[in-house]
Amino acid sequence: MSAFLKFTQFVQKTFAIWVVLFAALAMFFPDVFVWLKAYIPWMLGIIMLGMGMTMTLQDFKSVLQSPKAVMIGVLAQFIVMPGLAFFLCKLLQLPTEIAIGVILVGCCPGGTASNVITYMAKGNTALSVACTSVSTLLAPVLTPAIFYLLASQWIEINAASMLVSILQVVLFPIIVGLMIRTVFKHRVDAYIQVMPLVSVVAIVAIVAAIIAGSRTQILQSGLLILGVVALHNGLGYLLGFWASRLFKLPYADCKAVSIEVGMQNSGLGVALAATHFAASPLTAVPSAIFSLWHNISGPALATYWAARTSEPKASEQDKPVQ
Repeated sequence: MSAFLKFTQFVQKTFAIWVVLFAALAMFFPDVFVWLKAYIPWMLGIIMLGMGMTMTLQDFKSVLQSPKAVMIGVLAQFIVMPGLAFFLCKLLQLPTEIAIGVILVGCCPGGTASNVITYMAKGNTALSVACTSVSTLLAPVLTPAIFYLLASQWIEINAASMLVSILQVVLFPIIVGLMIRTVFKHRVDAYIQVMPLVSVVAIVAIVAAIIAGSRTQILQSGLLILGVVALHNGLGYLLGFWASRLFKLPYADCKAVSIEVGMQNSGLGVALAATHFAASPLTAVPSAIFSLWHNISGPALATYWAARTSEPKASEQDKPVQ
């Protein structure tokens, strides 16, 4: 079992490499992966089930222990990222399909990978988990509402249908996972140790499926989308950090909020795009590329931040985000 756990940890640590590798394979051999598109909601549901199984009452106690920090993180998540997405779409005058996809991923809650990245960066992991949990639980209402507000000028949006989809692929699996953890308690610990590997495989499969199904469109617009995604992600880190600084949160909390804001649940964006905008396959590409990119930028940021675990001196606080 220890050998298997070491393998799981290795796969988790090299997550970005697997995403890049299978994205490249999907570009060259699309027929091998395109059939996976039909199973994207199921794969996301499995990821969310695993997230629910890892949750405990302690995670929610963290919300009560640090309500200010959690509120800042969640508000920044649902204000900064959708606002940035809308601003970039307007500034760069993006085509409709790309604009919808960028705003969609911007309206998604924080991704579970942010918890691992925060731990790697020696930030406040408990705060990261609390922010992810709260933003995910709020997503069924806030994601479709904010998306409708920002993207309805480009295309007709059925916010109610989107709410139902998020309930099905996010909230319901999380509740089932919580129930399993509550009923079986320590007996599920062995299975929980396997869930990171399952999540990695599922996310890699989701990205590969979208890349394979949108190969032609990516060859035409891939560099533009990558540039927008990189800006969106990077500015999310930056504004998340400085929003925390503005409210005088501790340095470890600032790192957690920055990572929480910058890293999205891009798998949810892919699933929603595939379900509600199937006629426009390019709409799912920003979420797929976001998944690829933030699993490169996140570890890179964490590696640098891990070397700066202490609070910066007052003279350093006016410098750009670390």
